Amino acid sequence: MTKAARFLLSGSGWPYLLVPFIPIAVALELAHAEATLIFAAAAGGVIPTAALMGRATEELSHRAGPGIGGFLNVTFGNAPELIIAFFALKEGLQEVVKASLIGSILGNILLVMGAAMLVGGLKRERQTFNPTAASVQSSMLLLAAVALVMPTIFQLVHGGGLPRVGEKVVDFGSDLEQMSLVVSIILLGSYAAGLVFSLRSHRALFNPTHGAEEHMDEPWSVRTAVITLASAGVAVGVMSEILVGSISEASASIGLSEFFVGLIVVAIVGNAAEHWVAIYFAARDKMDLSVNIAIGSSAQIALFAAPVLVLISFLVGPNPMALVFNGFELGAILLAILIANHVTHDGESTWYEGLQLLAVYAVLGVVFFYA
Repeated sequence: MTKAARFLLSGSGWPYLLVPFIPIAVALELAHAEATLIFAAAAGGVIPTAALMGRATEELSHRAGPGIGGFLNVTFGNAPELIIAFFALKEGLQEVVKASLIGSILGNILLVMGAAMLVGGLKRERQTFNPTAASVQSSMLLLAAVALVMPTIFQLVHGGGLPRVGEKVVDFGSDLEQMSLVVSIILLGSYAAGLVFSLRSHRALFNPTHGAEEHMDEPWSVRTAVITLASAGVAVGVMSEILVGSISEASASIGLSEFFVGLIVVAIVGNAAEHWVAIYFAARDKMDLSVNIAIGSSAQIALFAAPVLVLISFLVGPNPMALVFNGFELGAILLAILIANHVTHDGESTWYEGLQLLAVYAVLGVVFFYA
């Protein structure tokens, strides 16, 4: 088997098998094919472009050192989700954006961490990871949840209704829009402090070594990484615009609500490559990395991606996006974060804990399907 074939069949190389979906999605869009076909092809095309962005970012991070490298990971780590959400905001699909944010957090905590614990624990009695690092990230996530949930509680206390499933955009008024803006700025400030904590003052907790076995080929040059990152960013943008443009019609034709598509399908597609990496590391008994990816990515969504999208919504879309979630999203995010805190507090995991997390995700998926 050639070196290229071994890479494509490896844990980090499989997303590139989906590269043909990129020209297929473009061709279907230009041919005005059925929305379902366009959506499926674009979803497949997002995965390798997101994986390529992640790889280029990782190469730049290795070259730049832990400090700047960590900043690059933060800046570009959620780029695919942010790009998809940006085009959704332009289309006025604010409720889809909020659903995809909640879906990303749920997917990381329940689906990814559950699958990682299950796969990693099948051949081992238990796996261990650093409980201090996991606890810090879980606490960051819990604090972010408080900030995200309070505007919704404000809306309820003042007699306003929550957005209904199926709505695309809701105007909650200037008070909630301004409140969401201030909350977003506070979250970004908190996240900046978290970066200082994880990248400088307590760096050793959050930077476990990957091991030589994960480097399957020669490191990229800075020029190659920058060109690849820029090219992948353009490709993600094209795929995201096609994906978002077909959501409404595709969801109607296949009998799924836009709420379910945003919460489950779009969230999984935007994070698929990163999800697989977490499971890949867990299978090799590197649970520190897997837990950091799962909970750390959720914290990035809550503390960085969500507030950035609120700020962007003041520039694009019909009106600013308020941090007011529907009842299903509200209940799911609180329960998921409480579960994450409980599962990671002892620094140990078993396959059964992973199965339980997957069961919770499946239950939520069933409820979202019928919502």
